[in-house]
Amino acid sequence: MEDLSLHILDIVENSVAASADIVKIIISENKKQDLLSVEIIDNGAGMDKKTVEKALDPFYTTKTVRRFGLGLPLLSEAAKAANGHLSIQSKKGEGTKIKAEFQHSHIDRKPLGDMSQTIITLIIGNPGIDLVYVHKKDSHTCILDTKKIKERLKETPINSPEGIRMIKEDLKKIEN
Repeated sequence: MEDLSLHILDIVENSVAASADIVKIIISENKKQDLLSVEIIDNGAGMDKKTVEKALDPFYTTKTVRRFGLGLPLLSEAAKAANGHLSIQSKKGEGTKIKAEFQHSHIDRKPLGDMSQTIITLIIGNPGIDLVYVHKKDSHTCILDTKKIKERLKETPINSPEGIRMIKEDLKKIEN
């Protein structure tokens, strides 16, 4: 995967496949500490301890359509390449938290990528979930919460043109 936003897209899609209806994405850029962290937290089916231990093995997958699972192993390798690491916390029936940390200035750190397009893609493709996107840059924090956008839209679907317009407006605030 070319950039971190594509890893995030893959992991959130896995969250949705695991029956999550609430997914939180937290990006934290702290240049003073030279740290970039990416967290994806969901309330999906979760994993037992044995599955968590196997999750970073590229030849292990719970999917039946293929015999390998590269999402988490590739993200873990990307973190290691940038002097970081990946951790998984999960509890069966309660959800999962994936956290990848990177040395922000490391020459081998993948770019964050187009988070706005990733968020829009996730919302259009999964209008039934509540997605919270938090982006922290040093002391500045911006939040996009689809539950709040849905409340503003009332009966209009979030993946309608009006909903996408509102999402894009909120994402512009985060980008700036």
